[in-house]
Amino acid sequence: MNANATTLDTFPKLLLEHARVRGDRPSIREKQFGIWQAWTWAEVAEEIKALACGFAAMGLKRGDKIAIVGDNRPRLYWTMTAAQAIGAVPVPVYQDSVAEEMSYVIEHAEVRFAMVEDQEQVDKLIEIRENCPRLERIIYDDKRGLRDYTQDFLSSFEEVQEQGRAYAAAHPDFYDGEIAGSAGSDTAIMLYTSGTTGRPKGVVLSFDNVLQTAKNSAELEGLTADEEVLAYLPMAWVGDNIFSFGQSYAAGFCVSCPESGDTVMHDLRELGPSYFFAPPRIFENILTSVLIRMEDASSLKRKMFHYFMAVAKRCGIAILNGEQVSFGDRLLYALGNVLIYGPLKNVLGFSRIRLAYTAGEAIGPDIFDFYRALGINLKQLYGSTEASVFITIQPDGEIKADTVGKPAPGVEIKIEDSGEVMFRGPGVFVEYYKNAEATAETKTPDGWVHTGDAGFFNDDGHLKIIDRAKDVGRLNSGDLFAPKYIENKLKFFPDIKEVVAYGHERDFCTAFINIDLTAVGNWAERNNIAYGSYQELAANPEVSKTITAHVEQVNRDLSEDPNLSGAQIRRFLILHKELDADDGELTRTQKVRRSFIAERYKPLVDALYDGSKTARIETEVTFEDGRKGVIKANLQVFDAQTFDAPELLKQAS
Repeated sequence: MNANATTLDTFPKLLLEHARVRGDRPSIREKQFGIWQAWTWAEVAEEIKALACGFAAMGLKRGDKIAIVGDNRPRLYWTMTAAQAIGAVPVPVYQDSVAEEMSYVIEHAEVRFAMVEDQEQVDKLIEIRENCPRLERIIYDDKRGLRDYTQDFLSSFEEVQEQGRAYAAAHPDFYDGEIAGSAGSDTAIMLYTSGTTGRPKGVVLSFDNVLQTAKNSAELEGLTADEEVLAYLPMAWVGDNIFSFGQSYAAGFCVSCPESGDTVMHDLRELGPSYFFAPPRIFENILTSVLIRMEDASSLKRKMFHYFMAVAKRCGIAILNGEQVSFGDRLLYALGNVLIYGPLKNVLGFSRIRLAYTAGEAIGPDIFDFYRALGINLKQLYGSTEASVFITIQPDGEIKADTVGKPAPGVEIKIEDSGEVMFRGPGVFVEYYKNAEATAETKTPDGWVHTGDAGFFNDDGHLKIIDRAKDVGRLNSGDLFAPKYIENKLKFFPDIKEVVAYGHERDFCTAFINIDLTAVGNWAERNNIAYGSYQELAANPEVSKTITAHVEQVNRDLSEDPNLSGAQIRRFLILHKELDADDGELTRTQKVRRSFIAERYKPLVDALYDGSKTARIETEVTFEDGRKGVIKANLQVFDAQTFDAPELLKQAS
């Protein structure tokens, strides 16, 4: 098939085009046993052809679903294109899902085949197979540990490709014919939402949805075939599908897969990507690790770091934006780049970054400004699975810490009278799979989509998201309560990992706080404070004093905001355990399931409001091996000082 003779409206068609025009350029690479192995576009095209024909030989047909479960691996990405080539639909599943979550997606999506990474995922699927009668075949990439598995429904990746090569030889026109028979309006992929308020929904996206948004965003940002990208985020997340898959095919650049989840930061430093995406949690964790290292550094290094970071805070962002900065500040910043910023970016693997994005949740303004002050072109975007990611993007030269930018190419946005943000554009999803009612509730007949987020446009035409529309509320006093805004201000402190704020239809604002075990544990070690568990460290009086100081600092900041001064935190407690996706408290994309937590920890919420000084709780937890256990604790409830504007002015004077 001549790719030039057809519209390049699907990923398999684009694959053939890349193999033709840049066949000897790297398409994807993977690190194994410390060595990077690369495949060219021509080699990838041959691998995918053998795989697609193998699927066909084994009975996978147009419209059938194939689950993909595992870490970021070239063969799993090839599976997506191979399935699409014969009209099947890939359904990536979060690799850390517990059996019940995985069973729901496999059964709801009517999955017939599954491609998994290794023995761990094979075992999960075998465990749930009785509840998923449509699941006929499981194919695995990594053979280790599977030698004695004799089930007839198991096949190795190599076996499938071997069958595929024989099938292609016997049916020479099959593969090209199947690719030519697909169109942009066909289903490209089905991705499941994070399920913050209930069961995940299967979001059906067409090739037009994914490819058009990938192409539009790549053109806007000037992405080329020379970009270097590290694929490390879950394949089941829409962001990875765009950044590591869609835009790679749209622009022709190479994607690299890390050796494992534990080596991501090391592999990031080795690769030195030019284009990088991370949710706020990753940037928060990196900043925490930097601040911890600084505490362990010599006195001279700490003084240099804080001095030059003050310089960066003063003028670094202006320099990055191309604004006018005095010669003295430019000179100091250049010196800081030699002594601090450059070495720090090199250690983090950020030296070559030309463009970086963050999205998924709001990022704290101070965290955002920290990276931009270093000279890293970090930008915020706003998106969703239902939009194929892109709703807004921050244009170059118009980067603001408190907004998410302007409408992405081809996207329209309007604000309802209720304050809810709505959009329509090329990425708007086709439907929620087998859920016409939810589709009708979310998408209007003329293509407008309800985001569920509250926001407004500022005077510069930038969209500002306040919070989830359903989460924005009012205190009994009538004061505005925006929990996510409050939570993000607290999460800027490296000692705090997660926060859940309460206040809607209450007399005052309160909060649950998770300490950051890495940061607080490092502090404990430096101060020779022994602890045996997270629970023990969280209950340490010195830790409580530190967290109280952080809460009161946030209250000072809130008191200066006329819209949120009434939402200062009056009472809080430090949770006895980390909020965990395995316990249902977070989604697989690490978003807080607010209503679930409020119900699960109702005795603690009650204690925050009834004047109690302590509260007892028993919590069932899930261990890594799947076993259940119970954690019991008596938690202390803390009172925090609140402030008003006159008092602040008095203190300042």
